[in-house]
Amino acid sequence: MNDVKIGIERPDQPEVVALLAASDRYTAALYPAESNHMLDVADLLLPEVTFVVARLAGKALGCASLVNKSGQYAEIKRMYVDEAARGSGLGKALMAALNEQAAASGVAYLRLETGIHQPEAIALYHRDGFTDIRPFGDYEPDPLSIFMEKRL
Repeated sequence: MNDVKIGIERPDQPEVVALLAASDRYTAALYPAESNHMLDVADLLLPEVTFVVARLAGKALGCASLVNKSGQYAEIKRMYVDEAARGSGLGKALMAALNEQAAASGVAYLRLETGIHQPEAIALYHRDGFTDIRPFGDYEPDPLSIFMEKRL
């Protein structure tokens, strides 16, 4: 995916809002509402959030964000790749961009929560150096969730 451009963008663009809506539908089909921990567009516009979009030939095909948690760590949220682009390496490219943004922000580690019914995402995170941890922050234990961390 050499032609992919990943950059910091606003999440309130119509094409990106549509991508986030696809993400919402995808996770809603896998998990009950209480196990979905999504940030909405308003939350993604907060100053502590860095939102990135992956584009191929100008089309938004993936997105992700980093939420800086008081400089201690950054949490990955809203990581999503359009169904048509899965398996193309776009997720790996998004992870590389997130790692770069996190390192530049000076945080010591990354954390995330993902669901047990997303084996491709879990494998991507493990390949990127994440290890499983206990629930963190405001998360409660959930048998449908996996919590991960990566030291930078």
